[in-house]
This record gives sequence, structure tokens and C-alpha cells, in this order.
Amino acid sequence: LHPGVSSTGNLLTLTLLCDIKWYLEKLLFYLNLDICYFPAVMVQEDYHSQNPYHNAVHAADVTQAMHCYLQEPKLSQSLTPWDVLLSLIAAATHDLDHPGVNQPFLIKTNHYLATLYKNTSVLENHHWRSAVGLLRESGLFAHMSLENRQLMESQIGDLILATDISQQNEYLSMFRSHLDRGDLCLEDANHRHFILQMALKCADICNPCRTWELSKQWSEKVTEEFFHQGNHSCLQINSDLYLVLIEIYSAVWDFLLYWVVFLANGSWN
Repeated sequence: LHPGVSSTGNLLTLTLLCDIKWYLEKLLFYLNLDICYFPAVMVQEDYHSQNPYHNAVHAADVTQAMHCYLQEPKLSQSLTPWDVLLSLIAAATHDLDHPGVNQPFLIKTNHYLATLYKNTSVLENHHWRSAVGLLRESGLFAHMSLENRQLMESQIGDLILATDISQQNEYLSMFRSHLDRGDLCLEDANHRHFILQMALKCADICNPCRTWELSKQWSEKVTEEFFHQGNHSCLQINSDLYLVLIEIYSAVWDFLLYWVVFLANGSWN
């Protein structure tokens, strides 16, 4: 979270390339390594450094966390090279071209993205489509068959769409049901994909699980971004909401407590 990292560094590029190098032997068949650096740089550049929270540093943090989850022995021994590749790409692109405001704001202001995606998983659909456009432009998978490229794009979409916070309870309910029944089988491709969805969800909200020094900085960053949205909301939605927004967005510690108990703790148990 060094202040110079997001503006002048290539933290996400380096993180993604290092993770790919870690799995190089598994991914040789799937990647056009001659142009691997180019799309990694494109991903970095398609994040907005002016966003206090949803920027390339957050994407790098999530990608690093996903890499750690992929190393868990119980999971790693069941993963295919395809699983690894899609997980890393989805983690790196899960907030691509994030506008720095949330879905309710986009809907209330009649933003074109809300109209385009019919008020459903607006941001996540945009991140996914942005990732698909970037991958096609980069030519990273141009050597693959059309069928495999379309399958890859669809599965990346499933992973990114799983990060929609409004669907949190649905995913938690499915996960707990599987655990209660004890029927999760990592040899089953569908079950394995579901576990990877849960892993990405956990990676996306893992800030409170970091050291206190880092966790505190992340909470300040996300609150700062909410403040910016609150100020923008006063101008574009209704000035009467100002006091309500200030009260909501100034509750740093209340928000962090909610984040830990309801989201992070709920996903891990």
C-alpha cells in the first residue's frame, strides 16, 4: 500500500507474472508465452489509480491471496492447469475498469452500465466483459480453438460474477449445505469450480485477515472511496441524502466490524 505503488509501479503486472511463473510447467500448453507480458501490463493499465480502494493494488492483493489458496495441499492436488489459469486471470481482472462507485449508485443515477446489464450484477458483468475484451485484444489465447476460448471466457465469467456481494448469502447457503451433507468432491469439475468461486470470494474480502497494520490501511482506503461516492451522490442523486450518507460512510469501525463478522468470518467457517 505504499503511496507510489499504484501510480508508478506495476504491482499487479509483477504479481500476475510471478504467479504464472510459479505454475509455468502446468501452463505451458495453454499460454502463448511470447506475449505473456503484454496482457499482464494491459490488466494493470485498465485499473483506475485514482480509486482509493478498487485499483490495481487491490487486484494484486486478491491475486496474491488466490495464489496462496491454490497452494493449499487439499486443493492443489486436485486442480487442473485450466483451473489454475482461469483462477489467476479471474483474480487479476475481477474489478477491471472499476468506476469507484457501487451498484446502487449506478442504478440510481441511471448509468449506462446499469441499463446495459439490466441492474443485475452490474459491476461484475462489466469487469467480466472488460476482461474478455482485453484477452481477445491481447491475443494471449489466439492459438486455441474457438470452442476452448469461449469456454474459458464463460468460466472466467462464473468466477468473477461470484464476487457480487449481493449474492453473498446464496453462495454461503450452498457452501454450508455442501459441508453439512459432506458431498463436496474435488474430482468433480463442477464442485471444483464452485470451490474456486468461494476461494475468489474469500480472496476478494480477505483484508481483515491480513495483519492489523495492513487491515487498518485497507479499511481506510475503502472508507475513503465510499466518502467520494457519498459526495458525488449528493450532487447527482438528492442533496437531502447528504446527512444520511455522511453518517453511513463515516462509520469506519462499524463497517470493518460488519465486514469481518458477516463477510469474512461467514465465508471462512
